[in-house]
Amino acid sequence: MTFFCKIIGLLVPLLIVAGCGSVATRKGFYEPITAELRSGNVDSAAVLLETAREKKKYAQKDRLVYFLDAGLLYHYAGDYQLSNDKLHLAEAAAEELFTKSISRAALSMLLNDNVLEYAGEDHEILYANLISALNYIALGSFDDAFVEIRRANLKLDQLERKYAEAAEVLQRGNPDDTDRVEVEYKVDSVRFHNDAFARYLSLHLYAADGKYDDARIDMDFLRKAFAVQAHIYDFDLPEVKYQSESGAVLSVVGLAGLAPTKDALNLRLRTDKDLNLVQVFYDLPGTESTEYGHFPANISHDLYFKFAIPQLVPRPSVIGYIRVLADSRLVGELQLLEDVEKVATETFAAKKSLIYIRTAVRALAKALATTKMKKEADTGGLGGWLKKVAIDIGTDISENADLRSSQYLPGKIYVGDFEIAPGVYDITVEYYDLEGNLIDRINRSGFEVREGAFNLIETYSVK
Repeated sequence: MTFFCKIIGLLVPLLIVAGCGSVATRKGFYEPITAELRSGNVDSAAVLLETAREKKKYAQKDRLVYFLDAGLLYHYAGDYQLSNDKLHLAEAAAEELFTKSISRAALSMLLNDNVLEYAGEDHEILYANLISALNYIALGSFDDAFVEIRRANLKLDQLERKYAEAAEVLQRGNPDDTDRVEVEYKVDSVRFHNDAFARYLSLHLYAADGKYDDARIDMDFLRKAFAVQAHIYDFDLPEVKYQSESGAVLSVVGLAGLAPTKDALNLRLRTDKDLNLVQVFYDLPGTESTEYGHFPANISHDLYFKFAIPQLVPRPSVIGYIRVLADSRLVGELQLLEDVEKVATETFAAKKSLIYIRTAVRALAKALATTKMKKEADTGGLGGWLKKVAIDIGTDISENADLRSSQYLPGKIYVGDFEIAPGVYDITVEYYDLEGNLIDRINRSGFEVREGAFNLIETYSVK
């Protein structure tokens, strides 16, 4: 019996006994938490999140997701230090787990990604740094905020190399696996190296320190982010002001909506042993299959098999525009600076190409092993039939897309810089839908606007 057959022979009874819990993503427990957050009850949402953790809804292998979710909810709740504690744990876990997860995936091609420790998506860790920077700004610790911004920029600089190295590890695979299907792991180019929100925060921090030359340099980087990365920043650059000739600058950041989550993209795999070709098709009920992709592989059987990979799906927001008032007088509207969905989609592209190839190869390996096992199990009669059914069930259970992701990142980031006389104001930020209906109002009473300072107010609405 081959290596794959032995492994599947061990997995099948275990999977049938255990059910889908260890190889499928659990997401139902998020519904009441998200409902509380959308209703503006962020403290209640945080309590429900901690209750979910106590009830083991977050497994140890999912601890990074918990750190991210908790860090974001505590940020919205204004508990900036606790938020940073969680976000720092998330970043540390991501650095520890990525290489570990890739190595485990390479050594055991049969492992479903859901049973591996979740190492996070690049946009999740990027914004963990930037939300942490907002926390430090709120706490008055600008030096620490700079550190978080620099770490975010460094991650973007290293992104392409990170996945090139991961592809090399997967390409080498397990040297003891003599049944390995040989394919070439190709990584899509990463077309995102310069984050606009990071530049926006940085230039304001420099200006608040009186380092206007540095602020000007970051302003140039901000303009370049829009000019060079038009596939992400396909809207007008906001008007940014970091100093005023005749007064002060009030800066407002508005976080709106929720970032994309993941859903399963169901695919079908078909091999042609004469052409040494593997074809992958969309599995769309009621429509003709269309090709998702193909790759060469030396295959000895004609097979037809299903599998699934994760895809990002947007969570539309009703928010259309955001107004800012000072002492009940309109000072202006916020402008879109960052569409998190576009950033997430671009940074996910490189990893997705590796996930797709690895998952297709895993499905192919299991299909080959399953075919051999079913022939050996076909002893005739009811007993032989039950054995073949058990093999099919075990294989299907083990093929679930890994849909783990942080649930509470903002979907869009709006900013506004308004020249205003120094003084103490009651600031109101109003969120409207596209039809002009007021859906959220946030008040900041007694906010002092000082000349030469980073006078930042941050608000959010996840509706």
